[in-house]
Amino acid sequence: MKNHKLTNAVLTAEKIIKDEGLTLPIDLSALANRHNIILQPKPEENHGVSGMLIRYGESFTIAYSTYIKSTGFQRFSIAHEFGHYFLPSHPENVFQNGKSIHESHAGFCSSNQIELEADHFASGLLMPKHLFSKELRKFADGLTAIENLAEICKTSLVASAIRYVGLTDAAVTIIISSGNLVEYSFSSSAMYKIKGYTHLRKGVAIPRNTLTYSFHQNRSKIERSERASEDTDLMHWFDTDEEITANEEVIGLGAYGKTLTVITADATENNDDEINEDWDEPRFKK
Repeated sequence: MKNHKLTNAVLTAEKIIKDEGLTLPIDLSALANRHNIILQPKPEENHGVSGMLIRYGESFTIAYSTYIKSTGFQRFSIAHEFGHYFLPSHPENVFQNGKSIHESHAGFCSSNQIELEADHFASGLLMPKHLFSKELRKFADGLTAIENLAEICKTSLVASAIRYVGLTDAAVTIIISSGNLVEYSFSSSAMYKIKGYTHLRKGVAIPRNTLTYSFHQNRSKIERSERASEDTDLMHWFDTDEEITANEEVIGLGAYGKTLTVITADATENNDDEINEDWDEPRFKK
């Protein structure tokens, strides 16, 4: 069942982008300047939280981590704090009991509703539908589209993959896995329509007869961010009613020790009218 507050968080962010007239990649410094918010990088040696929203009376500062050398990570962390600033009820929630500093762990790594709303806001802010979808149509389906969109939006590969799956018309599933286990997965509406499709849940083992499973047997491939692709069958992954050929693309996520798998199928003649988009909330870091 979908969480409508998360959907509303995305819509709120997208409205801000339209109202401000911003384009891709979203200029977070310009947005901060227009609202008199100071953006302050934290020293590299300061690990821990991804960002902080700090209030001094009616003035606000967003401090963000720089210890992870990823522009996508840093931009998502900033956008997450914007969520706490802009979303209704967030300021009173994060600054209750006289607090003036709110610390965050952005990247869908918290189960707290307020933090999840800020994460979804960040996704909508950095990758608003009206701009993201226009760019999406320029590229071939699958990992190629995701990588190009990440470059255009200046976002992480994983965050871009999740947004892509939510907006593409293609039958696509993206899977984040580690240690031969699924951490979470997202599928497009077209993938959900395939007869017999069964969504991959957190903790499910990666099927042994897949490229992703063999990729995980060599950790150096993951650490070096290597990639591979081959044909697969959706029946191996999702217990579909029929054999449907698909392309399986895998890329290592470096020091995170995880892989991103992108499965793309031509399912135009293998779908049901009913869609059951019931999945676990993701827990990931960019």
